[in-house]
Amino acid sequence: MKLATLKDGTPDGRLLVVARDLSRAVIAAAVAPTLQQAVETWANSEPKLQGLYRDINEGHAAGSFPLELAQLSSPLPRAWQWLNACAFHTHVERLGRLLTPTPLEGRSVPLMYQGAGDDFLGPADEVPLASEHDDMDFEAGFGVIVDRVPQGTSAEADRHIKLVVLINGWSLRALAERDAGTGFGFLQSRPATSFAPTAVTPDELGLAWGEGRIRLPVHVYRNEHEVGHPDGAQMGFSFGQLVAHAARTRNLGAGTVIGSGTVSNANHREVGTACIAERRAIELAEQGAPQTAYLAHGDRVRIEVLDEGHSVFGAIDQRIVPARLP
Repeated sequence: MKLATLKDGTPDGRLLVVARDLSRAVIAAAVAPTLQQAVETWANSEPKLQGLYRDINEGHAAGSFPLELAQLSSPLPRAWQWLNACAFHTHVERLGRLLTPTPLEGRSVPLMYQGAGDDFLGPADEVPLASEHDDMDFEAGFGVIVDRVPQGTSAEADRHIKLVVLINGWSLRALAERDAGTGFGFLQSRPATSFAPTAVTPDELGLAWGEGRIRLPVHVYRNEHEVGHPDGAQMGFSFGQLVAHAARTRNLGAGTVIGSGTVSNANHREVGTACIAERRAIELAEQGAPQTAYLAHGDRVRIEVLDEGHSVFGAIDQRIVPARLP
């Protein structure tokens, strides 16, 4: 099943059920007015939403309409909690000095920070970033949306995963080291996060969902040139492990979003990277100096996941613009 949120001038928009081929949608207000409410009442809402999904795929969903990306916000326009990890070991190892000034526990304990969940960007929204001197970067990753997770959940963490999402975590690299150096985590270096049009249930992924991982490549383009297509299968920690880590000392509210962090593979020569900073780190190691420039205002970034040629989540396709500051 694929779900999305229609912009309607309210903070949380209106819940949509979207056809598998992303061509049409139907408003699901009779089931739940928003995605947040659907997740909070998942045991009751999920079967009804699945019924709408079946109807729209069979071509007889009453009131369905053609879907346009510009109509959509992030699947969750805002979330009670947004937690992002660094679950791909090669990314941590290549950028470790940027991520933290202290020795990393590396492959034993996930790195995770709490981001801004109140200001997500939709898949076609312009991205307002203040200064090119901040070293603007993209970070393509996956994420999950959970129902309520009780404190201390561990072995059964996977059962709390209700939806899977595709994410672009914008990053300001020039500010990241300063943020990390404070010991309080990322703040100014992590502006609003972007999401692909739809959130999908794990069963929608079929065999591409296994062991708590999305086993598909994420295709990343900068101004129509592919930067990379690393595969989510090389994720060092499963999403179940990330959920359990986040819930070790606190409850997680329904609608919490947990990200994988940047998708990264060991075989970068074949698949490239999903962010500029990692590519620059490789260039530094192999050529003695970074060669690839960070983003500039006017650049476009496109991120998409394909399964047998079909778009799974729809594409994030955005242009960076100068932020309008007071």
